[in-house]
Amino acid sequence: MVRFAKEEDLARVNELREVVNDVHTEGRPDIFKPGFCDELRDYIYEIWEAENKDIIVAERDGVICGFACVHFVDKPESPYINARKFYDIEEFCVDEAFRRQGVATELIDFIKEDAKRRGMKRLELNMWEFNQGALAFYESVGFKTYRRYMEMDCE
Repeated sequence: MVRFAKEEDLARVNELREVVNDVHTEGRPDIFKPGFCDELRDYIYEIWEAENKDIIVAERDGVICGFACVHFVDKPESPYINARKFYDIEEFCVDEAFRRQGVATELIDFIKEDAKRRGMKRLELNMWEFNQGALAFYESVGFKTYRRYMEMDCE
């Protein structure tokens, strides 16, 4: 079952967020700091209280096994870009013990339906290139790359 999170779910969501943080720390230790500090832990409550964000959870047999933190973005027109309204997936994770069981796809399906209900025609997310498993999943459910960040070492 996929649903909007309840406040009592947030501690478990943070356990999964810590796993995501560890993946990022391992993948890009030059960028991400190790550990799950109080500021990162407390950020879930900022998301919880924000009017333009939500936390969505997947539950199996009473266990929160996946989550998504989403942001409803409404960017006004500027001299350079048209106005844009989209649904941004800021964080996404499924507990490793529950992967390849349809949990992530159910989360995406719920997110798509919520976006449609809110009148948004587009889902967006960003991800790190080292996370090839996530990339394969996102592409399998229909995401396409439309923008790319590139880097070069100067050493």
